[in-house]
Amino acid sequence: MQIKEMAERLQITPRAIRFYEEKGLIAPKKADHSGYRIFSQEDVWRLQTIITLREVGMPIEDIREILQRIDQEEDSLLHYLEIQRSCMYDRWVELSRVIQTTEQMIGRVKKHQGIDPASLFELAEGNKRLRQMRDNWVDRWNFNQIANQYDAMVTKKTRGFYPYEEYERILEETFQETAPLPEELGLDAGTGTGNLAKRFSDAGIKMCAFDQSPQMLKVCQQKNPAIETKLGSFFAFPYLESQFDFVVTSLALHHLTDEQKTLALAECKRVLKSSGRLIIADSMFVDNEQRASHLHELRLSGNLEAVAEIEDEYYANRSKLMTDLRELGFSVQARQLTTYVHLLTAKLG
Repeated sequence: MQIKEMAERLQITPRAIRFYEEKGLIAPKKADHSGYRIFSQEDVWRLQTIITLREVGMPIEDIREILQRIDQEEDSLLHYLEIQRSCMYDRWVELSRVIQTTEQMIGRVKKHQGIDPASLFELAEGNKRLRQMRDNWVDRWNFNQIANQYDAMVTKKTRGFYPYEEYERILEETFQETAPLPEELGLDAGTGTGNLAKRFSDAGIKMCAFDQSPQMLKVCQQKNPAIETKLGSFFAFPYLESQFDFVVTSLALHHLTDEQKTLALAECKRVLKSSGRLIIADSMFVDNEQRASHLHELRLSGNLEAVAEIEDEYYANRSKLMTDLRELGFSVQARQLTTYVHLLTAKLG
């Protein structure tokens, strides 16, 4: 199809299409005899991906990087669709929060027959902070690059700091604590290479899983073809409300700050049924005092590598995590499994 047809189909202007072409995001072929741009079906999907990413505020340079990464992969059309779906859920979750904020504003105005503008500003700023927290997350750990080596990293102790002691036991304890029933549907949040999800799937439990790393998901799919996997983030689970009987997550939340963890817990609740449960196995300390004491002991013993590794991540404050869960309406229990990994069981209803 030609540029005018493409513009009409996507409801954008020919000028916008030319802009994306000038920026090197698309490269339609030109007819030999006329020089007109000829757009293929793949160009359609590529432009739709660009438009979707622009709609959620992504800069041109970031879009170029994503498209270059996709071009290096097979099944590019599938990747286009998965990225679009992830972005749509991201926008939808953010819009839901904006709607909630607007409803609160309207409620306050009705109640007080007028309201201090500072109060409305406070609500708006709160929504802005949530958006900034979501947008500020960066994959500093290069999960795409380590995906093929991840299983070896967590199951085979090497020299130096090793936070994955008793890894298989952690997965088994998480499975046993969840106590899934045959008819239940579960979600593995931040599944990585799918080791935890595999425990459930092998036991005949229907599982879904998501991760922000396409390469991690590729490894997960290879090991677990029966599990539905999606590209998504802890800030916008790629699922609608009240879908799951339980959510599990292992060794993933410590890549989020405390404030970002709070957003992730709210997403867990959003996708759970009213009597659902959440099981968390992750790196954490009982509280900030225990964290400070432990790091002090590591420094005294000269184990500065362990200190650096811990400080490079965001090991949770367990007491704060439990408080956040209770504020969301969960009842919570916790126990420690290893030096660093604790198991939290949170139930609704």
